[in-house]
Amino acid sequence: MSQLTPLFTDDYADFPLKRALGQVIKKRETGSKVVGAYCSYAPVELVWAMGGVPAVLCAFSNAPIAKAEETLPTNLCPLIKSSFGFIELKTCPFFELTDAVVGETTCDGKKKMFELIEKHRPLYVMDLPQCPTNEGAVEYWKHSVTGFKKFLESEFATTISDSDIEESIQASNIKNSLVERIFAFGAHKPSVITWQEMYEVSSYAMVSSGAETIAKLNEIIAILTERQEKGIFTSEENAKRVLITGCPIGGDVLKVLKLVDEEGATIVGLDSCTGLKPYVGKIEEGSGDPLMAIAKRYLEIPCACMTPNTGRTDTLKKQVALLKPDLVIDLVLQSCHTYNVEAVKVESYVRNDLGVNYLKVVTDFSAQDLGQLKTRIGAALEM
Repeated sequence: MSQLTPLFTDDYADFPLKRALGQVIKKRETGSKVVGAYCSYAPVELVWAMGGVPAVLCAFSNAPIAKAEETLPTNLCPLIKSSFGFIELKTCPFFELTDAVVGETTCDGKKKMFELIEKHRPLYVMDLPQCPTNEGAVEYWKHSVTGFKKFLESEFATTISDSDIEESIQASNIKNSLVERIFAFGAHKPSVITWQEMYEVSSYAMVSSGAETIAKLNEIIAILTERQEKGIFTSEENAKRVLITGCPIGGDVLKVLKLVDEEGATIVGLDSCTGLKPYVGKIEEGSGDPLMAIAKRYLEIPCACMTPNTGRTDTLKKQVALLKPDLVIDLVLQSCHTYNVEAVKVESYVRNDLGVNYLKVVTDFSAQDLGQLKTRIGAALEM
């Protein structure tokens, strides 16, 4: 493998969320309000439309969990415990910068956790309909989207016009299409992009859809195109190819992806909320009802909280056809019952309909299962 031109030339390669933090701080220093979010269902276009900046809040470290367990049940999802622990300890720099927070009812644990943190920041919880194909679901979700807009206007004494939202939608669509193009480079064999770089791109793009971000994403596409043309690869020619799906990834749970690296395989896709998922799809432009357009697009996000969640199998079908993985790893966080139960259907679909090997990994943010995980991942890659 030849020397790689890095996609980013700053000092944040080992911790790309610091780059996102730098973006948030820069925006805040110019007077932008910061709105913290936990989930891909938060319609960030509304935050941008009022001149604000979204910040995805800390949730992937084992360090604050002991503090959280002083209040929360020990058998709760580690993502929720980590989120709460960071707030109690005041160690999440993103949260400390926020002027308000938006939550969503994707799971019972999170919505009850929101009740405990509302004393810290102004909070708006969006009520997400979880049977998206039912009659009236989109209209009901539009009410939550509209309510979030009204919350922002009231909290920050501003007005968000339809033209502001439309402009934000257009910029967001351009950005999202560029991120999709970058992740599609995972289809190249041998690989020309690493999972670390995909994660960097996802972390970078979540903060802004402005001209600077769009220019940077186009620059990244040029770098990856040059790698293709010059035969500069990030994996060995015959490396096994892995697609990661399931729960959000980041921080300490990246241990699973690092174990894949140690086995000499290459991760060609990140099908998760901290990977490609938030950037897939397009918000209708020029609809005359931008809030409804936003509602329709966001309700199509194929999270396991949805039932039926046919969007997830549709996405997996497209990703497998494009990326041609040898193995799909379904990463499930302990006590995340939605993803854990849905794994039954996902395994059957991946093995029987797509003809690809499958491995479900249930883990948390600790390092105690590293040996077991290494053995299981190695065995799955050999099959």
